[in-house]
This record gives sequence, C-alpha cells and structure tokens, in this order.
Amino acid sequence: MRLTVTTWNINSVRLRIESVLRFLREAQPDVLCLQETKCPDDAFPLKALKGSGYEHVVFAGQKGYNGVAILSRFPLHTRDVFGFCDKPDARHISAVLGPEAGHAAGIVLHDFYVPAGGDIPDPALNPKFAHKLAFLDDLRAWGGRRVSGPAILVGDLNVAPLEHDVWSHKQLLDVVSHTPVETERLETLRTEAGWIDTARLLTPEPEKIYTWWSYRAADWSATNKGRRLDHAWVSPDLAGTVRKVEVARHARGWDKPSDHAPVTLTLEL
Repeated sequence: MRLTVTTWNINSVRLRIESVLRFLREAQPDVLCLQETKCPDDAFPLKALKGSGYEHVVFAGQKGYNGVAILSRFPLHTRDVFGFCDKPDARHISAVLGPEAGHAAGIVLHDFYVPAGGDIPDPALNPKFAHKLAFLDDLRAWGGRRVSGPAILVGDLNVAPLEHDVWSHKQLLDVVSHTPVETERLETLRTEAGWIDTARLLTPEPEKIYTWWSYRAADWSATNKGRRLDHAWVSPDLAGTVRKVEVARHARGWDKPSDHAPVTLTLEL
C-alpha cells in the first residue's frame, strides 16, 4: 500500500483556499497537513475542503501567525493538541489513521508549526527568538516520550538544520533559521527521539534541498536563495518504507503563493 503525506505552510488558508483546492486536485495526497492557517476555528473553510474529497479534517486555529490542520482521505481518530511554552498557540495537532487506512492504520500523524523567531538571533534582545528556542526545548522533551509505534511528524519547523539546507551556509550562520543554536537544538531533539529525516535519508548532503523562498527576493526562482524549513520525519519502524520525498517547487510560482512549497512524503507499507 502506498501512503502519501504532504506538509505545507499555506500562509493563510482562507486567502489561499483556491491554491489548496488546486493542489488537492492535482497531487491527490492521502493526507495534507497545513500550517500557519491564520484562521480561528469558526472561520475555517471546512465545507470547501470536505467538498474536495477530503472528508476527514481536524484543525486547531486562532488569529495571527498560528493554526494547523490535517486533511485525510481516511478517517482520523484520537485528535490531540499539545501546548508548548505555556502558551495557547495553535502550533500542534495530531491524529491517528483509522482501520480504514489498511496497512497505514494506527500511524500517528503529528503536524507542527514552530515559531519563526523574528529577525534578531539574540534571545536577550528578541522575545520572539527566545520563544522559538523555548519551543524547541519543549519539543525536545515531548519528542523523547512520543516515538513509540509508527508515527510521522511533519511541518514547518522553521529551521534549516544542515549546511546544504540553505543557499549559503557561511552567509546565513547569523540569520534566524540557520543559527547554530537553532540547528543544534533541532538535530539534538530529532536524534534523541529517534526520528528519521526522510528527505536526507533519500538525498544525502551535499545535494541542496530547499522548501522556502523569501517574498523579499525580486526573482525568487532565478536567484534560488532557498532554505529547507519544512520537514517530514518518521519513526524508526517506518524508515524502511520511505520511497520518495518531493518538493512541489512549481507551487511557489502560483498566483498569490505561499513562500513555502508543499513537501510530499511517500511510504510503501
């Protein structure tokens, strides 16, 4: 059985609902995990998304730079939301694929949106960066307890952890998302908990991988100054099932795009 799971920071689900529907029509993933929906629960476009053939939807939203959602062709069970840093931010949601998912039944899906961290990489001067580091510390404590049985963790983790996950390692060492204090935290929490970085499992360094291109670039495609901020991890018992990780770079060029491209993980179960 093939299972496809896509992660995408959509940067406002209501503003880009047509892009979401287009992607669902064209790519037809089994599961789509969204981040930064910027949408309180009572305004979530549930009817439109269910009308696209994804009848099973769980979401946690609020105004501002928050909000996560999971859309699935298969029934979802055991919806959970974990809070981090003692804040009521909607930055995590999880669900379990039901028995109707066949060989994928029982897999736990975790959808995360780690805080971006602002522009100044100094927690003493920048509360947003301090929040991001605290969130990663909480995620480290959470991650060590949660990998028991088949699980998939996806999302905009807002960290490009490896040298070739950015267009210029040297120039971005003091830029938020690639500073050593962030990259070391992310890699430490991932390895301690046993999560497998599927993109780098299939495409080791030094090959470049990007999933995000800044809105600030005059011609993002030509300059290609990207970063790998969006991730798909699996628990060790799923590592042997990983077949493909694809970045839908073309979606970054759609009308009124998100600055993130969808990333799709394919498993053969």
